[in-house]
Formats: sequence, C-alpha cells, structure tokens
Amino acid sequence: MPISETWLLPDGVADVLPEQAQIIERLRRQALDFLAQRGYQLVYTPFIEYLESLSSLSALNHDLDLVTFKIIDQISGRLLGVRADMTPQVARIDAHVRPIAGVARYCYAGTILHTKPQGLTASRAPLQLGAELYGHDSLDADLEMIDTMLGVLAVAGYQQGLHLDLGHVGLFRSLVKLAGLSKDQELALSDLYQRKALPELKDYTAQLAFGADFYELGRLSGDLQSLITALSPQTLQDADFNYALDSLQTAIAQIQIRWPQVQVGIDVVELRSYHYHTGLMFAVYAPNHAMPLAQGGRYDGIGEHFGRARPATGFSCDLYKLVADQYKDVELIVAPAGREQQLQTEISTLREQGHHVIQLLGEDQLTSVPQATHQLRYTEQGWKVEKI
Repeated sequence: MPISETWLLPDGVADVLPEQAQIIERLRRQALDFLAQRGYQLVYTPFIEYLESLSSLSALNHDLDLVTFKIIDQISGRLLGVRADMTPQVARIDAHVRPIAGVARYCYAGTILHTKPQGLTASRAPLQLGAELYGHDSLDADLEMIDTMLGVLAVAGYQQGLHLDLGHVGLFRSLVKLAGLSKDQELALSDLYQRKALPELKDYTAQLAFGADFYELGRLSGDLQSLITALSPQTLQDADFNYALDSLQTAIAQIQIRWPQVQVGIDVVELRSYHYHTGLMFAVYAPNHAMPLAQGGRYDGIGEHFGRARPATGFSCDLYKLVADQYKDVELIVAPAGREQQLQTEISTLREQGHHVIQLLGEDQLTSVPQATHQLRYTEQGWKVEKI
C-alpha cells in the first residue's frame, strides 16, 4: 500500500473529531452521574482478557463469539479475546473479584470491538455504556433496569416518540418444553420467528405438538390480548407459561404508569440471544432509527462460569449512536496575547464559567485560530466577547 494511503481506517472504524467528541464526552459524564445517583458503581474493565473469561457469555451466545476478535498472547501463548461486550467482564467481577453479598449494581462506559458491524451504519468500535444489577430475581429489578435505561435516554435528549419493545423468553421456552421439542426443532422455530416467515412457520408448525400455539405465537406476537384468546387452554394453564405471561403483563402496566409518553409494544418472539437471556427482554426505538437505541434483559446464572451463579439484569447502549444527530461546532473564544492582570482575570472568569478560551501566542493574529467562533476584545465598556 502506498504511504499516502496508510492514513485510511478500516471499514466501520472512525475518528471522533472535536465537534463530535465534546458532545459524546458530555453525555458520557452526565449518564454516569445519573447512574451513580441511583447507586450504580462505576467499573473499568480491561480491553483484552483470556478467552476463557469472555466465553462465559459467548458460550451461550454464538453471535457474540462470532464478533469477538481472538489474538495470541505473546507472553503466555494463550488465546486472548478483545472485549465485544462488557457483560461477561462485569459478571466476572461480581462472581470472583468482588463477591459481595446482596444486591450489587454496576455501570461502565468504554470502547468495545466487533469483527463485523452489528448494523448497516453501526460502528465496529462502539462506545458502550451500560448498567447491570446482580443478586435479585424479582420483576422489580427488571423494572428498575427499564426505568434506568429510559432515564439515561432522557438524559441524552430522547424524551418523546420512544417505542419500547417488550418480550419474555419464558413464553417460547415453556411452550417448547410443553411440546417436547428437540433442540433442532427449537432452533428451526427460532429462525422462522426471527425471519418473520409466517408461510413457512405455518407449514412447519403443522407437524408439531401444540403447533397451532406456536403459529399463533408468531402471527399475533404484537397483540397480547388476541394471542391469549387464540392459545389453547393447556398452554395457558402451564405454570411456566403463566409466570412469563403475568410478568409481561405486569411490566407493561407498570411502565405505562411511570412513562406514559413511551409507546409500549409486544414482541414475544423477539428471541435475539435467547440462549443466554432467561426472562424479560426489552429494546427502545426512536423515529428514524432502524436499530434500537438501547436494549437489555434478564440473564440469570451468567456468573456460573466463574463459580457464582447469580440473578442478573442489565442494559447497554452505544453513545456514538445516541448523539449521531447532535454534533455541533465547538464555541471557541480567542483572547489577545498579553499578561496584563485584567486580561488574565477575564480569561480565568470565562473559563470558570465553562467557556473554551484560547489566548494568542506572541505575534499571532486571529487568523491563526481558524476554528475560532468568538473573540475577546477591549472596548470602552471593558472586555467584551463578540461573535466573529
């Protein structure tokens, strides 16, 4: 490759320039402060780990394993993984590094890396922010997580027009168990649900026990009341199915009370990563956004790989995605050169007020700072900031 082309970046990787970075960093700080006020303690996790540690989640979630970069450690010769999600790392901290009794709340913000982008316009190096709650298996914990997630989005400026999709993997799993399906049949059904392939679903479920219920689960996924009416009495009387259904209905009612401006939808066959999710799942969408702004769910037992299985629920989002439409120029004030006390006091005052101020050096003129938006000038009324 010619040396003139070595500045090019890989697909899905981009620099973050000042007009972008200031907005992203402000949101990161505000979001972490919001989480800290709710008792979520900040943790930093390493960018690389032995692959066995990261596999606590990827063993259950094949998709995560596919997006994880693997490299050889030049010191130990062992296989390392570059973090593609921070959840396995926080699970390791909760289970082994900081095994406190009772409920533990953690939050994090850092870059992760994917072998392939997880969407048409997604970055391969998202800035992931998230929160996780360990040690409580109640619906209250799930509702706290949804409330916290929506609160973070409100901090980011998303307060109107949001759509929250809710699902519960227990509905599908309990029906699979009730019908006595094999693992291959379960995977085939999951694939049909994900592709929304209703004609194929109808043909495939015709040969299954409780086939009509499986078909209705896919056909009426977004209409919970119609789905309940269409399902067989035996399915509705199943204890596991009933528990999942009650949890979903209660969650809908509670969210609509707390967040009346958020539209709540149902997708009971949204089975993304259902191999490790164990209960309620949720994702938030906004107008003109094809991918969710934030998503999460319950994943009990994730710490078992580290010797301490605990109930857990959490959510995550990509800060780059949240601020995609909020970039703006940096407001930059240029002050003249000089060490006069009055001038230095004025510069210090402006900086204390949160303004960005550059003082010219030596014989430099205003043109030496092409990104300047304002200048500090001395007038008859004293020092004044004027727009350029």
